[in-house]
Amino acid sequence: MSLATIDARVQQLQTMVATMTGAPTAAPPAQPSSSSFAGALASAQTAATPATTSAATGTDSSTAFGAEIDAAAASNGIDPALLKGLVSQESGFDPNARSGAGALGLTQLMPGTASSLGVSNPLDPAQSLQGGAKYLRQQLDRFGGDERLALAAYNAGPGAVARYGGVPPYSETQNYVNSVMAKAAAYRGAPA
Repeated sequence: MSLATIDARVQQLQTMVATMTGAPTAAPPAQPSSSSFAGALASAQTAATPATTSAATGTDSSTAFGAEIDAAAASNGIDPALLKGLVSQESGFDPNARSGAGALGLTQLMPGTASSLGVSNPLDPAQSLQGGAKYLRQQLDRFGGDERLALAAYNAGPGAVARYGGVPPYSETQNYVNSVMAKAAAYRGAPA
């Protein structure tokens, strides 16, 4: 990629940001060498795909499966922002995500759990979202609608939540619950 192309892309990004924020655009920088920090930064900015925010939904472009998430949430009676937060945490919206433990897809279902939820292909986004939403609904029902406990059960298993009478004292699970709750609050446009 030529420096002129990089400069043009940086200017384009600056114009987009200025349009969204109302700030004036900066003049294009002098052509930096690719070995300089400015050159590396310009290359990184060009390579990165900026997230865009929809004012109507408050969601960003990383929720490529927004319509499917909304449908799965609606059919299972759960908050779509909570499901988006869970998907963001579990897979980063990567439908091909695979964990070291064997969990698969957008909602990181273990094969046995997926099967019990009627999911024949956890790598299929629609099936994964429906299965993950159904499992989250089951946990919400089991724990009286408490989102924190349902998320803890999603992460550590319902037995661990029942055994400890709340979010288990596992740092991974505690961090998971806090992260998903914060992401859900962000999708709702409210503080965590």
